[in-house]
This record gives sequence, C-alpha cells and structure tokens, in this order.
Amino acid sequence: MLQGYWAQFLDVTEEAAIAALSLCGRGDKNAADQAAVDGMHRAFAKATLSARVAIGEGEMDEAPMLYIGEELGAGGPSCDIAVDPLEGTSLTAEGRPGAMTVLAAGPRDALLHAPDMYMEKFCAGPAAKGALDPQAPLSENLRRLAKALGKKPGELRAAILDRPRHQEILADLRSVGAAVTLLPAGDVGPAIATCLPDGDVDLVVGTGGAPEGVITAAAVLCLGGEFWCRLRPENDEEQRRAREMLGGNAEKLLMLSDVVRSDDLVFAATSVTDSVAGPAPERALGGCYVHSLVVAGGTIRRLRRFVPGN
Repeated sequence: MLQGYWAQFLDVTEEAAIAALSLCGRGDKNAADQAAVDGMHRAFAKATLSARVAIGEGEMDEAPMLYIGEELGAGGPSCDIAVDPLEGTSLTAEGRPGAMTVLAAGPRDALLHAPDMYMEKFCAGPAAKGALDPQAPLSENLRRLAKALGKKPGELRAAILDRPRHQEILADLRSVGAAVTLLPAGDVGPAIATCLPDGDVDLVVGTGGAPEGVITAAAVLCLGGEFWCRLRPENDEEQRRAREMLGGNAEKLLMLSDVVRSDDLVFAATSVTDSVAGPAPERALGGCYVHSLVVAGGTIRRLRRFVPGN
C-alpha cells in the first residue's frame, strides 16, 4: 500500500523545507518558492515512486515548476500527488510563523484533478462528522458545530484568510461571538489543526487555493474530519476548464469523497517556520534538525530528524 512509502514522501517535504530555509526572512517570496520546488525535484529524483501531479502550480506552459500532469520519481508504485512546495511563501519571506512544505499522495485518479484556481472551503474536526449540513447557512452550521463540540457558539475558535472577500463570512463568525484568527497567508496548517487532538482551531472557512484544498482534504480524511468545497472560477477560461474536469457544473458542491477517493493516503508537512508541523528547523553542526507531521491512514507521526550536509 502507498502508506508504506510515507518516509519517501517525508524526504521530499524535508528537502524542500531545508532548501527554503536559506531564504527565510530575506524578503523574496518567489526565490523561496523556487528553492522549495527545486528541493522537491531533487528528492523525487531519488524516490522509488512514479508520482504524477494531480493538482499543483498550473499547467506546463504556465508554470514550469511542479505543474499539473508532471511525472516525478525514479520509478516504483504509481501515485498521484497534490502539492504546495511552500505553503506560505510570503510568511517565509517575512520570517513569520505558519510556513511549511506540504504534499498529499494517493493512488492514481484518487485525488481531485482540478485547475489551479480559487476554492471555497469548509473544514472542521471529527466531532463535525454527521452533525453539519453543507447546504445550510454558515450561521446554522456554527450553532451545530458548537453543539457537537459541547461548546457555546461564542466559544468557537475559527481561522480565516485575512482578505476583503471574506467580510461576510467574518461578520457571521463575529455575530455568534466566535474567536477569529485572521491569517495573513497559509490556511492548510490551521485546517489540519481542526482535526488534531492538540489543535487550537475548531473550523477553517473561506476561499483559498484549490491545491491547498485538495491537500487539506486528504489529511482531513485520514484524520476523520469534515470537509466540503466549491471551485470558484474567476474568468471564462477557468470556467471552461473546471466544467471539463468536473463534468459540467464548474461550481458544484464537492464533498470529501468527491475530492479524495481512497483511504490509501499520505499527508506530509515539514516546518520552514513554526507551524502545525512543529518548530522551525534547528541548525546544528553538520546539518540541521527538521520537524514534520506525517499522517498515513489514521496514524499521526510527529518527527524530529537530523538532515546532514546543510
């Protein structure tokens, strides 16, 4: 099973994180992103896997980095990956918490193959399973989630990207008295935290990147949480491509089983700055220690590993 190869996926996120580390706090998010991409390419070149990018940074002619359809690996079990080489490029450039390198892997055709565009997402932990209604207004689901968690609505802890497009959602959250963390970037980490026993977030809601949404969905499925989403195309070309990939309705509601169609999954994340995956890397003589979070099936691994030569 693919879950048995979790250590190789971890090698990929670790090498990307170490590559991005040298750009941390230096103000150049594009250089940091490129370094992480290069690190992933180097690691995949050594991996005994045959990995295809199901959703990543764009099409080959638009983003020749980790593009949709790119084949990676030195040969081995076939899989699809959803990847964000550096979740939080601006966070890395500014030396802020929350930056990490992330990927999710599943069997071929198990992950949503969707255009790199915006996605509206709702994510909550295991207590939310069966307790919410994806068709209901957010205010109703906030009340339902609070009840499922044994809380009052005003005790909910939410995270949302700090963007003008989220003013209505923010108003709904404020109306029930929820505590809201406004994220400058990077919604994958808080979404994962909703499903972790020691997580400090109850829900993540709002519109962000589709690759990050698929990565989140894979981790949430492994962890028993709740997730649904809609693609949000912004122009005619995105509408066309989304219709082709989703079978007609470009903005239909997608449940977790629509986004991830297998239980044989691996999620791996390695911290570049302090994040849900663990503390930032620690430089040491002859290398550095890196902190990672790996979820394979229902098993959660938190790892601190020494990587030499950096």
